[in-house]
Amino acid sequence: MEAGTTNDWDPVLDHAFAGGDERVLAEAYRRLSPLIYTLALRSLGERTAADDVTQEVFIRAWKSRTTYRPEAARVPAWLIGITRNAISDALSARSRQRHLEQAAIHLVTDPTGGRDTGLVDEVAERLTLDEELQHLGDPQQEIMRLAFYEDLTHDQISSRLNLPLGTVKSHIRRSLTRLRNRLEVERGTC
Repeated sequence: MEAGTTNDWDPVLDHAFAGGDERVLAEAYRRLSPLIYTLALRSLGERTAADDVTQEVFIRAWKSRTTYRPEAARVPAWLIGITRNAISDALSARSRQRHLEQAAIHLVTDPTGGRDTGLVDEVAERLTLDEELQHLGDPQQEIMRLAFYEDLTHDQISSRLNLPLGTVKSHIRRSLTRLRNRLEVERGTC
């Protein structure tokens, strides 16, 4: 496999990638990671965030390679689509984090009663949910974050993560059961 641009990407590599050839993943990373990093850096404005998105794109691609269809798109185009989703997810996470930080600052700076109890409850619930989601593995954690924080439907999550709809529904059902059980145990011990 020679160095080059995405314009000289051999369609044979698409089928090899779909078949699980790790060498094609390495080649795609070598050729496309600079472009993906640049897109992420332009959108996010932070090197660390761009590094994280670049890594996330290739992790998502490799995990969902069995759903990749070479006849629908070449690997470079498919990776750019994943990049757009990963950047969107990073921007949403950043926005949620800033909202939480602002809410926490509000709680600290106004401790004497002018508080909005709904805001207090929202922050507390969000922190509890964030902590509980950390106990889930991938892809369950990512699926639940998309469902809870981006309010995506099962179909939208399936499309975003390139996972079969039934798989998404199963992960959500099992994750909700696990979260409910963990929260019941914690509340029962308080």
